[in-house]
Formats: sequence, structure tokens, C-alpha cells
Amino acid sequence: MITPTKEPVGSATPDVTIIGANDSRQNRTREMQLIPEALARAHMHDRLREAQGDRQSARLIAARRMQRRAERASLRARRALAMAVMH
Repeated sequence: MITPTKEPVGSATPDVTIIGANDSRQNRTREMQLIPEALARAHMHDRLREAQGDRQSARLIAARRMQRRAERASLRARRALAMAVMH
């Protein structure tokens, strides 16, 4: 009588291999479907960071402009005071 050989524990039978391959394929497909979403999210994050930098630059430019305006007003006031004292 021929006894069927037992598979060693942990060996891959054809059923397990096919199921594992299908699962792997499905995971890969799911990951590939999510790639455009991940790219869009990264792109949006970059645009947001760029916009924040632009806003910060605009605030700095406006602050410098206001500072120069205040310095000119201070000079005009100082000149006016000097003129008033001299006359």
C-alpha cells in the first residue's frame, strides 16, 4: 500500500500559493490605485507650504514699506520742528 506523502509544515501548497498571489496582486492593485491620491496630497501640501511662504514674504514686504513710510514721516516732522524753532 502506498501512503500519501505529507507536506512538511509551512510548505507552500498550490492552493496557498495561488491565494497568496491573488492577495498580493490585490494589495498591489489597491496601492497603485492610491498612488494618484497620494501624489495629489503631496502636491497640495507643497502648494500650501508655498502659499504660506508667499504670505510671509508679503507681510515682510508690507512691514518694510510701512517702516520706510514711518521713517519719512518722522523726518518730515523733525524738519518741520526745526523750521518752527528757527523762525
